[in-house]
Order: sequence, then C-alpha cells, then structure tokens
Amino acid sequence: MTEMFRPPAPNTQPNNNTPSYGSTQQRHPQQTLLRIPQTVTETSFPQFSPSQYPAIIDMARSGGHEAQGERIIVRGRVLDENGAPVRRTMLELWQANAAGRYNHPGDQHDAPLDPRFKGEGRVFTDDDGWYMVTTIKPGAYPWRNHYNAWRPNHIHFSLFGPAFATRLITQMYFPGDPLLALDPIFHAVPDAAARERLIAAFDIEITRPEQALGYRFDIVLRGRGATPMEA
Repeated sequence: MTEMFRPPAPNTQPNNNTPSYGSTQQRHPQQTLLRIPQTVTETSFPQFSPSQYPAIIDMARSGGHEAQGERIIVRGRVLDENGAPVRRTMLELWQANAAGRYNHPGDQHDAPLDPRFKGEGRVFTDDDGWYMVTTIKPGAYPWRNHYNAWRPNHIHFSLFGPAFATRLITQMYFPGDPLLALDPIFHAVPDAAARERLIAAFDIEITRPEQALGYRFDIVLRGRGATPMEA
C-alpha cells in the first residue's frame, strides 16, 4: 500500500529568501519555478556504493598522522518520515579545521591550516540506518555577512539517495554554542523546535574512553519531523 506523503510542518524548513542571511537575496528564485519532467537518468543514477566511493570514516587522521584539535565521534541514524531506517545511503561530510579554516583555496581566513586534516569524510549507513565518523571538532570562523559575524561550530552533511536529484544538504551544530543565538543561517529556520533538530546531543555511550567525546545526530529526511535542509 502506498502511504500518503506528509510534507514538512510550516516554518520548519529554511526560507529561500532570508534578509539577515545576505547571500540569499542574490540567489533565491525571482520568478515562478518551472517543473521539469525527470527521466530515469535523473531519478536512478549514478549508483553510490563503497566499492565505487571508498568510505572515509576517520577524518581525524591523514597519512597515518593525527590532526590537531579535539577528537570527536559523530554517530546517528538516517530515517524516513515513519522512523524506518534509510539503508546503505551515502553521506559526505565537510568542515573547517580546529582553527576554523577550510582546506580550500577559496578560504583565506587568517587562521592556520592543518596539513594533517583535509576536512572531508564519506560514510554509508548500515541496514539499520546507522552511520559513524571520527573527526575533529571544527572551530568558529568569520564570514562577513554582517559586522563581527562568526559562524558557530558546524559540520556539513550531504545525503545522497539513488541519484544526484535526490541529494539533500544540512548542517550539524554543537550544544551550548553561544554563537547559535546570533547566526542568521541557523535562524533561517523560523521554527525553534525544528532548529533544535540541527543540534547534536552529547552522548556518553558514543564517547570512547581516553580517546574522543561522542555526539548523536539523527537525520530525518522528510515529513512533519524532518531535519531542516538547505534549499
């Protein structure tokens, strides 16, 4: 039996145009959107598998060397709107290093680069929807959206379904970060309860003794309790 699609609740997804988030004013649609029919190519290809896209589950180590910063473990489940696991789906992660700088030529922030930290990871969910990755807690960084603007500590998540057309992107934040109250990107989601779904929870069961603190971050792909995604 086909179940009815339950759309997100109002105000639980970010607005395309959020004036306080400056760049949205230049990139959000200015005209009525056009519906373009999709073919089998857009809906079912390419296929993502560990054999073609090797997993990178330890972002905190490169070339046998440890990156600088606070080592953390992020673990969670990817679920559908009914709470069922989304199996064998690919997640890609990217983030700044512990000093708040991305390993990318476009980032010229006056903070040190860590040659042992590339800031990118790739994991696949198991049959119960679980994923896990080890990384370094990212630092805050300035982003010039407004006077004295700093991004909270965050990790980007990209989730792939069976094709590029089903790709979704979100961000994971950390509990207790004082910059969350000031961040226009975080507050582009109007609903406070929905914003809370973007904040990971510290989890002592995920924490590894004498090695890394653990955080739980579940991702719900659609429905009334969906994780906010970038438009």
